[in-house]
Amino acid sequence: MANEDDLVALLKRYVRQETVDPLRSVGRTLLFGVLGSLLLGTGAVLLAVGALRLLQAWEPLDDGWSFVPYLIVAVALVAICGVALRRIRRAPDG
Repeated sequence: MANEDDLVALLKRYVRQETVDPLRSVGRTLLFGVLGSLLLGTGAVLLAVGALRLLQAWEPLDDGWSFVPYLIVAVALVAICGVALRRIRRAPDG
């Protein structure tokens, strides 16, 4: 009977070591990743709005050129997304 209890306790410890503990560390990493991406996204939006307002206040872009600030900010955001996607694809496995 004692051997069976030892075996059950050993199996419980093994299962916990191989499943529960790694899942906790993955959850922690996932939490930090999600929070970091939300903060970076918020910062990028705020910087884009600030750049847009700065460009809109520039007098040479008045009248018929009022679309240019929007175009510049949109191109900059697409370029930043492209750089981020290239960096994600190049990330080493492991």
